[in-house]
Parts: sequence; C-alpha cells; structure tokens
Amino acid sequence: MDRLAEALDAPETSLNRDASIQRFEFSFELAWRSIQDRAREAGLDCRSPKGCLKLAFQQGWLDDEQRWLAILDDRNLTSHTYNDATAGKIYGRLRGHLTALRELLTALKAL
Repeated sequence: MDRLAEALDAPETSLNRDASIQRFEFSFELAWRSIQDRAREAGLDCRSPKGCLKLAFQQGWLDDEQRWLAILDDRNLTSHTYNDATAGKIYGRLRGHLTALRELLTALKAL
C-alpha cells in the first residue's frame, strides 16, 4: 500500500498511471489473500476474491460490501483487459481504493 501511495503522489503520466494500476493489483491481491489467511485462522473458508470479500463483510471485517465488490470489478478490469479510457477511469478511483485497503489493514490488525 505504501508503494501504491507513492505512485499516486507522483505526477500523472501514462507510465505512472500504469505503475499505479499495477501496484493496486498487487495490493488488492495481498488484501484478499490476507482475508483468506485470517478466515482460515478463524476456522472459516473462502477460496476466491469475491468469496473472501463476502465472508469478510459477514464477519464485520469490511463495512461496505458493495464498495469492495466495485474494487474487485476494477481489479478484474485491469487484470484481464487493457483499455486506455478504462485505465484512466480506474486510476481516478485509486485513492479511494487505497483508503479502503488501509481500512481493511487496520481491521485485520485489530483481530
């Protein structure tokens, strides 16, 4: 997340936009895998990003399921297709995604 924040603080260029999106993808991957690890520690099971997000919401680890499903949609769009216009829109949402990622980290640390 610190690397994502660093990229978002740099001036926007096409190279930096792409780097920010890549760092978002890595951060999201770590986030859902962290949920998966925490779930296992609690004797729960989730195997996919969507399943883990839904479980985390049910457990109260996330406070806004729709927000996180939208973040997942953005991750899927950036991971499976590349469209310059879509990348620009997602880049514009990354600061909000970073806030959500930080909130999740805080919640998981508190467990």
